[in-house]
Amino acid sequence: MPIADVAGLYIAIEKGFFKEEGLTVKTKIIANGAEALPQLHSGALDVIIGNYFTFLSATERSNDKFRFIADIYQSKPDVFQIVVPKDSTVQTVKDLKGKRIAIASRNSIGELAVANALRTAGLDPRNDVQWVPMAFPQMPAALKNGSLDALWLTEPFLTGVQQEQGARKVTDTMTGAMADFPIAGWVTLDEWTRKYPKTMAALQRGLLKGQQVAASDRKAVEKVLPNYTQIKPEVASVITLGAFPTTLTATRIQRVADLMQEFGYLTKKLDVKPLLAPLPQ
Repeated sequence: MPIADVAGLYIAIEKGFFKEEGLTVKTKIIANGAEALPQLHSGALDVIIGNYFTFLSATERSNDKFRFIADIYQSKPDVFQIVVPKDSTVQTVKDLKGKRIAIASRNSIGELAVANALRTAGLDPRNDVQWVPMAFPQMPAALKNGSLDALWLTEPFLTGVQQEQGARKVTDTMTGAMADFPIAGWVTLDEWTRKYPKTMAALQRGLLKGQQVAASDRKAVEKVLPNYTQIKPEVASVITLGAFPTTLTATRIQRVADLMQEFGYLTKKLDVKPLLAPLPQ
């Protein structure tokens, strides 16, 4: 997706980390994880970005056997916000009752984050707001023309809509139970990991090298962002970034499954350990 989360991938490509592993990596921009899933099943894509919520939900609801092969992104303060037009009457989360809120897709990390904010404010996430699934790049225009009341946005779109429209922050959704929350990982099918174990290990090594650079060198992230997003270099230098994990641990990802169960998005406790592919030593 054209968001800051995947900067580590593009750093790895730019610095030749995949070539060092004997791999040729081709990228394809998608609107959301749900759009990519059929292409993963068909073999058109080998590995896709997946927010943990979507694929943990799919694990419970289907016979799909997914594997997370690397972690991508973790929330930090003010990286995922609910914003409204500058002249909106909405001042607090409680004021969102009855409003149209855009998220990238239903049954996703965005819905969980907004639902947590709504519930904390005393609202019912299932009945008190209107959910509008929409790709991030389309949201700013919809906010401007009045077809939406609020957006759940991440970077670079968050800074963009604030600078260009004066959009106003209502709340940071990644606080409380969702502070430092795991957002997304690289996902494939179990069948692919078993069929191509050496390719998977090589891919993991390249991805981890990219993540390590992203985690330690903000300038490297700023440099690649304009290559795959519409963000300008001057904006890349000021956006708020989350964290780029360099490990893949069940303890962290289990937080997502447990909160999903608490909110009723999972019907029972889900052990995430079998879903994580071991990282190469």
